[in-house]
Amino acid sequence: MSEEVKEVSNYSADNIQVLEGLEAVRKRPSMYIGDTGPKGLHHLVYEVVDNSIDEALAGYCDTIKVIIHKGNSITVEDNGRGIPTGINTKEQKSALELVMTILHAGGKFDKDTYKVSGGLHGVGVSCVNALSTHMITVVHREGKIFTQEYERGKPMFDVKAIGVSDRTGTIQTFYPDPEIFTQTLEYKYDTLATRLRELAFLNKGIRLTLTDERYPDDNGNYITEEFYSQGGLKEFVRYLDGTRTPLIPEPIYVEGNKQGIPVELALQYNDTYSENVFSYVNNINTIEGGTHVAGFRMGLTRTLKSYADKSGLLKNVKIDITGDDFREGLTAVISVKVAEPQFEGQTKTKLGNSEVSGAVNVAVGEILSNYLEENPKEARLIVNKVILAATARAAARKAREMVQRKNVMGGNGLPGKLADCANNDPAVCEIFLVEGDSAGGTAKQGRNREYQAILPLRGKILNVEKAMEHKIYENEEIKNMFTALGVSIGTAEDDKELNLSKLRYHKIVIMTDADVDGSHITTLILTFFFRYMKELVEFGYVYIATPPLYLVKKGKEQEYCWNEVQRDAAIQRLKGSGKEDSVHVQRYKGLGEMNAEQLWETTMNPETRTLRRAGIENAAECDHTFSMLMGDEVAPRRDFIEKNAKYAKIDV
Repeated sequence: MSEEVKEVSNYSADNIQVLEGLEAVRKRPSMYIGDTGPKGLHHLVYEVVDNSIDEALAGYCDTIKVIIHKGNSITVEDNGRGIPTGINTKEQKSALELVMTILHAGGKFDKDTYKVSGGLHGVGVSCVNALSTHMITVVHREGKIFTQEYERGKPMFDVKAIGVSDRTGTIQTFYPDPEIFTQTLEYKYDTLATRLRELAFLNKGIRLTLTDERYPDDNGNYITEEFYSQGGLKEFVRYLDGTRTPLIPEPIYVEGNKQGIPVELALQYNDTYSENVFSYVNNINTIEGGTHVAGFRMGLTRTLKSYADKSGLLKNVKIDITGDDFREGLTAVISVKVAEPQFEGQTKTKLGNSEVSGAVNVAVGEILSNYLEENPKEARLIVNKVILAATARAAARKAREMVQRKNVMGGNGLPGKLADCANNDPAVCEIFLVEGDSAGGTAKQGRNREYQAILPLRGKILNVEKAMEHKIYENEEIKNMFTALGVSIGTAEDDKELNLSKLRYHKIVIMTDADVDGSHITTLILTFFFRYMKELVEFGYVYIATPPLYLVKKGKEQEYCWNEVQRDAAIQRLKGSGKEDSVHVQRYKGLGEMNAEQLWETTMNPETRTLRRAGIENAAECDHTFSMLMGDEVAPRRDFIEKNAKYAKIDV
């Protein structure tokens, strides 16, 4: 008791810390940029680029350049007005210094300066400054060139003029701090390219370029890509549907200003069975949707149903048509610009402004009704697709009900092939989806029975990208996965949400052979999860095992290797001064070639294994990639293979 009193008495006024300036950002960086891993590292670039995009939205910028330098420093340059450099009368400091070093300092809080802005927290560029070892700002403005440099957010000198200029704009160069970003400092070109491409589609007429100076070719040229879209969202939908067969020749495009809210959207019907709607508010990807998506769905359903009833196309249809039926095989991108967006939660993923729903609803209704009246052939194709969807939905509902009857609480128990674990706590339990009965048998012998379950899968599961929904729920391996995981999909007409309340494992590990067939099976399972169990991926429950490719042995010494570089290094280490033929190298072509002890040691033991978590960084890009890899269109897949052939590993 006395010890407890002593601990409380030590909590005095001196224990209260006041973090000044940008210290708070350095103390808790994840509060400001999400995390300090690769996602947070790339977020630094997005924050600076967003400032330039805001200048473009205000009508003062049309060119933005991003450069990745050697050493992974970044430069972002635009031709906007340039950050003001004059003295702020209230703070008696240069406006540039305030923007770069003070949280919540910026022009985005003044409605006359920026009508619309993506980052309204006002912490963007100052956070980047705080999390960089060094940052250099150069401003071209009022006929002069101004500059200021910073170390971990603190100015090294006052803002000063260093020359004259006949242009305007801002150039930001920053060096991410290794003390903050301890996992990696390496920028991924493809990740940045994906975001810049997205911004080009969302902001037509703006030219964005990305240059990578880290890996010049034999002639000393750098990889440079330009992203520019004149058609905006229309071209975005074409890009997303590039690997699908369109139902109508051109995407339907909606653009207008309703109730003071600029609304832009494009939609296209294709021959697939899934709905893909991507939504943005002020260029922010609202992955959870919100009022703008609700308005779109209401406008689409109301207008299509009204046209179908009026034209008599539904008079012989015996099945009730629901909102879901109008969206099957639909790809759409919705973008709204809102002066004062209200987002639900801190993550800015769901729009809450009620007035936006009505604005989008009206805009969609006007344009779509005109389109249907003026294009009766295309209108009939769309309505026929809706009728087919309704028929398939009825079959899918029956198939889902069959799966539900076989679930954990349904009395029929778990799949016969499942070797379950003893523990019942989902937070500590993990299940391995294993390729084939042979590898499944080895995994059952090698596992820790307390918390590891094994479900062998027979061969390759159904490619859900090409299958109608009811066929998916009739597939035996997919039914076994539903039942083993304990999850369920609503069987009501208006409820197809995945219910995770009875999920039995919080680690779902895909474990396949380290060969081409194994990679294909992994991709098939990931496609299934992305299309029908996306929540499992979003919550971070899905992992991919990485079994070793090689075992290098010399006598009693041995090393496991996961790539050729490790293999060659192990051969040299074990060889020592002896002959190379004294070292034996075993190539594992399948999990079945390992015994239970080896599989546990390399791939299943939490102390020694390496798992890769499946995640969704960009939903639109994931959708495009899965449809390209797993869809019917051959040409885009061939282009992808030709472009990436140098990275492929082929066993001969």
